[in-house]
Amino acid sequence: MADIFTDQEIGVLIGEKKPLPADYRTRILVRPKRGHKEREMDLKGESGSEFRLVLRQSISNPLDFSIILAYRPPNSNILFRLRRYNGKSHEHTNIIEGSSFYDYHIHQATERYQLMGAREDSYAEKTDRFSDFRRAVSCLIEDCGFEIPPGTQKSLFEEI
Repeated sequence: MADIFTDQEIGVLIGEKKPLPADYRTRILVRPKRGHKEREMDLKGESGSEFRLVLRQSISNPLDFSIILAYRPPNSNILFRLRRYNGKSHEHTNIIEGSSFYDYHIHQATERYQLMGAREDSYAEKTDRFSDFRRAVSCLIEDCGFEIPPGTQKSLFEEI
């Protein structure tokens, strides 16, 4: 990616209101796909920004999952990962900080990791806010400016 997003720009994108469609629950139900379950949903933010929500979970290991909020810059087919909520299935290392851990964690895009040539969302922090796929999706929705449609309950996945 040629452009570097500043931490301030990343924060604005994460905070941009993202209205969920009335049928969002059915649109994010994951479906089998080559050894894992997956689903994607494109969204438009209140300011016109284009986002994609990506949900993936291993069929063989329920702790191996990733819930991603990505941004698509205008006139581009690139997806810039703003946040990624991962399960407890692998060790993560923050290269700049030199710290490693094996736990549930939240990746976030940072300017400094982009400047060093790493993936934009290489930095991650441990979390105790979720311990399964469903709660990770709920946390991302709570954290990233999503708006639940009026008249729907906040509880996701009651039909799963």
